[in-house]
Amino acid sequence: MSKYRVLISDPMSSEAVNVFEQRGIEVVQTGKMSEQELLEIIPEFHGLAIRSATKVTEAVVNAATNLKVVGRAGIGVDNVDVPACTAKGIVVMNTPMGNAITTAEHALAMMFSLARHIPQANQTTHEGAWAKSKYMGVELTGKTLGIIGSGNIGSIVAQKAIGFGLKVQAYDPYLSEERANTLGIKKVELEELMTTSDIISLHVPKTPETENIISATAINKMKKGVLLINCARGGLVDELALKVALENGHIRGAALDVYLQEPAKENPLFGMENVICTPHLGASTTEAQEKVAVQIADQIADYLLEGTINNALNAPNLTAEEIRHIKPYLQLANNLGSFAGQLTKSAIKSLTVTYAGDASELKLEPLTTQVLQSVLKPHFSDINSVNAREVARDRGIHITEAREDLEEVYHNRITVTITTEEKDRTVCGTLINGQPRLVDIKGIKLESEFGPHMLYITNQDQPGVIGAIGHFSLEKGINIANMHLGRREHRGDAISLLEIDAPVSQNDLDALRAIENIREAHYLSFESLSI
Repeated sequence: MSKYRVLISDPMSSEAVNVFEQRGIEVVQTGKMSEQELLEIIPEFHGLAIRSATKVTEAVVNAATNLKVVGRAGIGVDNVDVPACTAKGIVVMNTPMGNAITTAEHALAMMFSLARHIPQANQTTHEGAWAKSKYMGVELTGKTLGIIGSGNIGSIVAQKAIGFGLKVQAYDPYLSEERANTLGIKKVELEELMTTSDIISLHVPKTPETENIISATAINKMKKGVLLINCARGGLVDELALKVALENGHIRGAALDVYLQEPAKENPLFGMENVICTPHLGASTTEAQEKVAVQIADQIADYLLEGTINNALNAPNLTAEEIRHIKPYLQLANNLGSFAGQLTKSAIKSLTVTYAGDASELKLEPLTTQVLQSVLKPHFSDINSVNAREVARDRGIHITEAREDLEEVYHNRITVTITTEEKDRTVCGTLINGQPRLVDIKGIKLESEFGPHMLYITNQDQPGVIGAIGHFSLEKGINIANMHLGRREHRGDAISLLEIDAPVSQNDLDALRAIENIREAHYLSFESLSI
């Protein structure tokens, strides 16, 4: 009898079953189950392989007394309570790149369908109406395709569209000129893309920065007669504003595979003749589903049989012994990357991570990956330790690791330097009694812990600035737990780093920046890694 049992609780390619059986793991595949049915049988299993239907709730996690790993055949894990899994020591894995080609092809199919009215013409022809003159299309060759988001899927769309004779331009804050040149596309700002594109296709995750990126204001900037395609995420497009633009003819047509509310049984865009809708079919091909099924089966088997962790959302790709040694350094790497990432607003050209002292003797790859993941996290909601390097590569971000001798009082040090098209930013940290400390920001020395909520202020070193910050905090009800100061030289650049009790609103930050001699003010947040 096999030592391990795996439950496949969603429809999945039979190839996944074959993988488990060939590797000596007992596998049970069921049809759709209610939560109660899952609760009753989950204690028997060590691994759980799912797609999107099964809901791995906190109750399921608590009932899963033997469960070691949850594997999602696909990208999204909205149906998995990842924090609950982490608390129980259950690894959550996904297959982040398995659907890229399929999703890109669906977006291109939508583009051709829009240009030639294929769904509408098909329907009326089946109904016996020979409406040849009604469905006058547009030729795509020579048209300008504007891609919002040039990551893995967006890059595939761009390359294939160029092959069809389209001119391609892209907006992506993290796309470098070098990467754009390699792809053969033009890098543009969002407003230029809106005003000059004949077709616009979305390929970004839904984050606070991208939510409703296609708003009424954005639509008004678009060329009259533009075609709009969204096969990325619901919530990127203001659906009511889109409806108005379709009705008045400002937008010629739209093709949507994703919606604000899913499953989308009702939607304001349904029934419109110039709208093509599909039920989130981006990843729905036989090849993609077989690919992700085999991939997740291999990953689960690797973990159960060998302890190897691949494509994990809540654990680094390390052995248990390595995790024990590297854990505090991973937290330091996370904090330094998060600090730099939250302050970086323009395209990153390169990331250099330098290790000194005890830190230089560790396995550097997971530490650098953690820095990179934390740098990118404010801008990519689905970033993880597996896809971080690929996301960086897609955007032309050059990553350098270096070791150096340590000639100072600290026993270890990690230095993170980000080079953007505007400036360099360097931040340095160390471990003191196993706890992360910030010790240098752009050459200015100071020593500070990383609190959950912090204010980072840069100012001219002048009398009265610290008093003004204190008065501002009193006026706004901001409680200061700790305050750390540093300056480059007398009356030169200075830094104030405040640990506070709660987040600060944008209005309060704007008011803080208006204080005399204060140059910048940013709210920063830091989280503990669940490892």
